[in-house]
Amino acid sequence: MSIFQSLNDSIQSYLSPQQCEFIERAYEYAYIAHDGVKRASGEPYITHPVAVAEILASMKLDHEALAAALLHDVLEDTDTTHQQLVDAFNISVADLVEGVTKLDKVNFKNREQAQAENIRKMLIAMSKDFRVMLIKLADRVHNMRTLGSLRLDKRRRIAKETFEIFTPIADRLGLHHLKNELEQLAFKAQNSARYYVLQDAITKARGNRKNFILGICDEISTKLDSINIEATVLGREKHLFSLYKKMQKKGCQFHDVMDVYAFRIVVKDLDTCYRVLGQMHHLYQPKLQYFKDYIAIPKANSYQSLHTTLITHHGVNIEIQIRTEDMDAVAKQGIAAHWSYKEGGGNTNITAQLQTRNWFQGLTEQEDNTTNSLVMLENIKQELGNNEIHVLTPQGKIIVLPSHATAVDFAYALHTTIGHRCTGVKIDKEFALLSEKLESGQMIEIITGKEEKPCADWLNFVATHKARQNIRQYLKQLSREQAIPEGRRLLKLALNQTNLTDISQQNIDKVLEDYHLADFNGLLHEIGTGKLLSILIARRLRGNAGELTESKLKQQNRQSAIKGTENMMISYANCCKPLPGDQIVAHTSSGKGLVVHSTDCHNVSGFKNELDKYIPVEWDMDFMNQYEYSTDLNIMMVNHKAGLAQLFNIISKMNANVEDLQTTELPDHVYSINLTLTVLNRIHLSRVIRKIKKLESVQSIKRSSNKRLNDRRMNNEEN
Repeated sequence: MSIFQSLNDSIQSYLSPQQCEFIERAYEYAYIAHDGVKRASGEPYITHPVAVAEILASMKLDHEALAAALLHDVLEDTDTTHQQLVDAFNISVADLVEGVTKLDKVNFKNREQAQAENIRKMLIAMSKDFRVMLIKLADRVHNMRTLGSLRLDKRRRIAKETFEIFTPIADRLGLHHLKNELEQLAFKAQNSARYYVLQDAITKARGNRKNFILGICDEISTKLDSINIEATVLGREKHLFSLYKKMQKKGCQFHDVMDVYAFRIVVKDLDTCYRVLGQMHHLYQPKLQYFKDYIAIPKANSYQSLHTTLITHHGVNIEIQIRTEDMDAVAKQGIAAHWSYKEGGGNTNITAQLQTRNWFQGLTEQEDNTTNSLVMLENIKQELGNNEIHVLTPQGKIIVLPSHATAVDFAYALHTTIGHRCTGVKIDKEFALLSEKLESGQMIEIITGKEEKPCADWLNFVATHKARQNIRQYLKQLSREQAIPEGRRLLKLALNQTNLTDISQQNIDKVLEDYHLADFNGLLHEIGTGKLLSILIARRLRGNAGELTESKLKQQNRQSAIKGTENMMISYANCCKPLPGDQIVAHTSSGKGLVVHSTDCHNVSGFKNELDKYIPVEWDMDFMNQYEYSTDLNIMMVNHKAGLAQLFNIISKMNANVEDLQTTELPDHVYSINLTLTVLNRIHLSRVIRKIKKLESVQSIKRSSNKRLNDRRMNNEEN
């Protein structure tokens, strides 16, 4: 019971004796289920679920959530069944454990597909009960704390997943203390060399800086005491990973960023927040371009605070956050601070919970059950990584949308019927296109008609899952007589100046064969109901016809080196970073437009069997040397004097540019160097590689952004 003692002490401070007994029973059940099992560190396995429960107890979660945390691995790792948990505890606890449990007993093609399906399952469960995600986040925090006992490659893989999925979710839920810790631990696992260098620099600089923070706190407290404002003033240095991101963003040195400190002023009521703001602007010189009022316009995760950046009497930049005690509780604990299961929770923040629940439901509401799980995961990562914008209705109501959102997304965010009847939009009282990207602070007025007439071409630019799903749902209900003319209209628009009569029958037959359609009307029906995107079908119909060439004017206006994609948003996938000369394939993604992958990228494996989701695209070699693209190299290099200088000298002479550099020290004085370069095309990269290979200190070099590297083709080009 010594393992349980610390948790027991925590729960007795806020739970009833009956609830504490319930949790103790869960501990005993988990202890027996995991008896004899060890973690990779050699500790008894039971230490892990207890640690997860302790993290949740610090957030004062209810007894069912803590019991589920203690039991969260029994379905996955033992023979225990869902019904046995229902019998031993209750249906709520059993469902929570089920929601956290991975799909390990299902056979998947690869690790990526398993990850995608597990995350999808977890988000669906979480949209029904937020406690699922709170348990999963606590589980991830403890796993990250104990990552040191795993292999290096596994540590980095878990850290990457943490950055891409779990830190954005923690941020969305307002769990900033978990987000900060996850970022710090993931940074340490993924880039330990930089982590320890930065940590050492912070430690050395800390002495004088601590005195500086105490001095500023005293000045602020004295100022507020003089006008009888009761407040708590706290100061801190920025988090290590926050400093690292700021250094990367600004391209500056450590000593430049360390001059930014964060101070928090917590007061009793809302009015006092603005009084304190005035006093701070009187005490120190404000930098008004950095002022943000998150009280008037809260973040989507309910975070509220006044943020202002000031210049002290010492000439140092400081950031001050001003909030009430209730706002501070939400800022620290996020959605857990107003947890609806807690006694006396009330309805104060139920709206925030519902908004967040709807947002997470939107992440998992796919167009149909055949959606490729890997594409779904990429869409989820995109949505999680999106910045937010805040726009207003004419009545002043704030609507939170992801960046790249359009008026159609706004209309569907208001109500499905408004989205269906949307015919136009006014942005700041001026007429605008429905496809125009919205910006924070704009006032949006949707113009509606009497009839519901969503257009399939809206699917080409909407950024939210809710809009996309509602449009598709409506289009699926269209009769064949309605869908075929709509499909013809959309295809004509997508073909631009090319007439349908100019398309070769050979191209039409190939498209019909690839999509398993009986005739051309069937193709128009699929376009009209939104199952196929007109812009992609138009590309396939004309792209293989040699007699169809684009005008010189169109070529001059092209924004991408991909054939047939003029006036389209193009993104290049970070997972494989394709270069001109690579074989490529594309799919559409919310906020990214057409996403281009290398055909041997692991994230689009099996695309030939899902041509309704993917389309082969081609580079326009006339633009082979007009744009720069990022690519990754891994170089194994013996460490010796001036080795890196020689490497950079070669890269510079070859007219390439270094975007990012990460080094890892290996045994025998060997360094693994991960380098991100910008080059013109595959041939340019091959020439750079050939030159680097001539360095005596270089043991090996390979292109490393794709999991299944096309080394053989690269070597042929180098030779």
